[in-house]
Amino acid sequence: MENKQDWIDAGRIAGEVLQYGKNIAVPGIKLLELAEKIEDKIYALGGLPAFPVNLSINYIAAHYTPTINDELILKEEDILKIDVGVHINGAIGDNALTIGPNKELIKASRDALNAALKEAYAGNEVRMIGKAIQETIQSMGFAPIKNLSGHGLGDHVIHSGKTIPNYDNGDTSVLNEGDTIAIEPFATDGDGLVVEGGSSNIYRLEKMKPTRNPTSRKVLKFVTENYQTLPFAKRWVENKIPNSGLAFILLQREGSLHLYPQLRERAKGMVSQAEHSLIIGDKSIVTTKIE
Repeated sequence: MENKQDWIDAGRIAGEVLQYGKNIAVPGIKLLELAEKIEDKIYALGGLPAFPVNLSINYIAAHYTPTINDELILKEEDILKIDVGVHINGAIGDNALTIGPNKELIKASRDALNAALKEAYAGNEVRMIGKAIQETIQSMGFAPIKNLSGHGLGDHVIHSGKTIPNYDNGDTSVLNEGDTIAIEPFATDGDGLVVEGGSSNIYRLEKMKPTRNPTSRKVLKFVTENYQTLPFAKRWVENKIPNSGLAFILLQREGSLHLYPQLRERAKGMVSQAEHSLIIGDKSIVTTKIE
């Protein structure tokens, strides 16, 4: 791994930023303010966002970032997942935590992550990580979300290579020395499955295609130059290219941009999440862990 230090540095910054986000995520704060402060902190520490900060509340398990004029406010009773990604030269650190009043649910995903980390070493079967997650969450009376998973991390690619399950899915493929992965258990008091919901406000460049609309061409050029294959927030572009809403509609319709849907727990159960990134070895390095 030629750029190992970039992976380590990206993980360290992601971990620091996540803890910063946890400290400022107090009831009454607007999600937009929280997102902007977290993303500004990434730049201040020398990193770049690997994706827009995800601020998913209650039964929304993943894929929500605020809009440019978002008025949503964090409430005392909310269960908030903060998911932060940082990259340095395309090497990614991805981590998440949950805050809110449901301490047992939050503990279930956190304990499951700690159990999974013990199984994350070169030569071990992928299913063993899922088994540790499933057994830990179920032992506390909750369900793992089976159709969400951890994932490999690639160069400028947030989901690459291996799928890291949140239950024992029977996958006997093994972790290899030098693999870069993220483990992210989700626990719920619902059914344990997510379905697609509304817009996440998060996009990814799907394919460069010709477009007649001049604003669309500006958007494509900006996205290609700044984000490459990594996800980005619609508000990031709107802050640079005003009145680009129609361009997003056209580019999505033309197949140039992919819009991520919100992922919602099927039974509207509450959801918690915990996540770390690792470099796999005989003794794996948890890059996002803050000592």
